[in-house]
Amino acid sequence: MPLSQNFINHVRIPENNDWVIFILIGCIFLYVFMMNIIERDASLKDFLLQKYFDASNNLPSWIITSCVTALTLSVLLSQYIPIVPKYIADLQLMGYQLNKFGYTLLAVIFFYASKSALGFLFYQSIGDGRKWTVFYFTSTKFYFILSFLLIILCVTHYYFPVDRNKIFLYYFGFFAFVAVFKIFFYLFHKNNILPEKWYYKFLYICTLQIAPLLLLWKLLFF
Repeated sequence: MPLSQNFINHVRIPENNDWVIFILIGCIFLYVFMMNIIERDASLKDFLLQKYFDASNNLPSWIITSCVTALTLSVLLSQYIPIVPKYIADLQLMGYQLNKFGYTLLAVIFFYASKSALGFLFYQSIGDGRKWTVFYFTSTKFYFILSFLLIILCVTHYYFPVDRNKIFLYYFGFFAFVAVFKIFFYLFHKNNILPEKWYYKFLYICTLQIAPLLLLWKLLFF
């Protein structure tokens, strides 16, 4: 009897990550739809290298790419959210409330929607509204590649034996590099997507690139 009282059943309960694979498959389906229907059977190389004046259906491609990026980013970051804020958790729809993934997705959507709306207003306010369409056409290529990297990270994170606490530092370094690289990508891209005057460029980078990232960090981790 004493031995039976000290017996511990070390049974590992596997984590159910079916929701992750469903989301990733949905994202891949969106890209297949985009490439076959919206981009008219364009190859990956043609899509990435196409010029603005040769492209069509830029807005739907931008929307789909933004949705996939938001979904995959939310899947990856949601596991590191400390808690769902009480004012969000108290909001219920038909008896359901947001979990960590739902809250992260809501924050990321708010981040992208606000940044896009402010970016549009910024270009209109400086009298350079025509450049806005070239801007989101070019940014679509950047986020398209980033979303594939996020899909790979999601698969690695959820389906391979990694130490999630240690790998967070690598994620932080990766996203910091992406943020810096994106600024240089926008600054030196051949499409000249940023305003011509240097002070407008500085204003855009500070208010529409750096500040929104700090806001998103505060929403998710504080």
